[in-house]
Amino acid sequence: MFRIFLVLVLWISASGCLALQDNEIIVGAERTSLYLDALKGKNVGLVVNNTSIAKGQHLVDFLLNHEVDVKKIFAPEHGFRGDVSAGGEVVDGLDKNTGLPVFSLYGKNKKPTAEHFDGLDVVIFDIQDVGCRFYTYISTMHYVIEACAEYDIPLIVFDRPNPNGDYVAGPIREEGFESFVSLDPIPIVHGCTVGELANMINDEGWHAASKKCDLTVIPVENYDHSMVYSLPVRPSPNLPNDLSVRLYPSLCFFEATSVSVGRGTDFPFQVLGGLNENLGTFEFTPRSVPGVAIDPLNKDKKCYGVDLRTLEESPKFTLKYFLDFYNKYENESDFLTRERWLNLLAGTDLIIKQIREGKSEAEIIESWQPGLEEFKQLRKKYLLYPDFE
Repeated sequence: MFRIFLVLVLWISASGCLALQDNEIIVGAERTSLYLDALKGKNVGLVVNNTSIAKGQHLVDFLLNHEVDVKKIFAPEHGFRGDVSAGGEVVDGLDKNTGLPVFSLYGKNKKPTAEHFDGLDVVIFDIQDVGCRFYTYISTMHYVIEACAEYDIPLIVFDRPNPNGDYVAGPIREEGFESFVSLDPIPIVHGCTVGELANMINDEGWHAASKKCDLTVIPVENYDHSMVYSLPVRPSPNLPNDLSVRLYPSLCFFEATSVSVGRGTDFPFQVLGGLNENLGTFEFTPRSVPGVAIDPLNKDKKCYGVDLRTLEESPKFTLKYFLDFYNKYENESDFLTRERWLNLLAGTDLIIKQIREGKSEAEIIESWQPGLEEFKQLRKKYLLYPDFE
């Protein structure tokens, strides 16, 4: 199904980077000439959230206005409208604007069931990712690919740029550390768009279905991996701007510690602070914010640390901040409060072992290189756009 688009993908991949950067990025959802005819007469399910925007409209409204027969909506973590705080309950219901049924893919049912897909002819996935293995939208996509393969439902992925797609970094997820924040054996920063990653998950047989999904990717026009891409919509409640998105890979490990990343402030994932005054001169006090941060870490307590909004340039994935704070604590247990969660985020228990051995950041990063080089070779097979190298 839809194999004609592969020719277009190859053409895009062969285009020069400099030429691409002169043109406006057109996301997959907006390239209606590549998919509308194929949707005529079909009952359509959508896996979408607040980032699913096409020409200023939510994709649900956009497709309905183009006379696409949308039947069901499926919502990932943070909900259909993106207003549920991290880990919060996403419930089934009705979309108040269209009356369409909305089914949660976060919580008890992370994977669509046969009943979910009953009556559907095709499913569309269109969610903005931020390029990190532990960002759960790609785990939702993994399960959607698996379910579509099992129930013989074609899947179309509307691709979008990756704001952290200009590099690859971090350890590869090892066996034994599979979780909803680390489903696939990829590095923390994977350097793929959701479309590229979908093809990788499907063709490498990483999902549990006995056969491949009938998968089509509608590619982004005028995109390449060397681009700086500013997200037009916040991808989740606690990633409000470009700096937070860029720092997210480096700061997420702190979610397993007593140090706040600024949840419950106006600048989440842009600051770091704990309850000890020796952690830094910058001060902030987390508070509960409905739909953004309910009972955040260190709620209503003054935190001391660093303000990363003063950075002249936000770094690529680094362990610097984690090591700096780790070394400021006399007792590790006062800092590292959820070791198993750290290892699931990292996809390995090797990092904390290396830190305890006194390894430097350079030594730890060096240990990742064999796995990263192997992944980079695999990644090349699935690139739909010119690479950053």
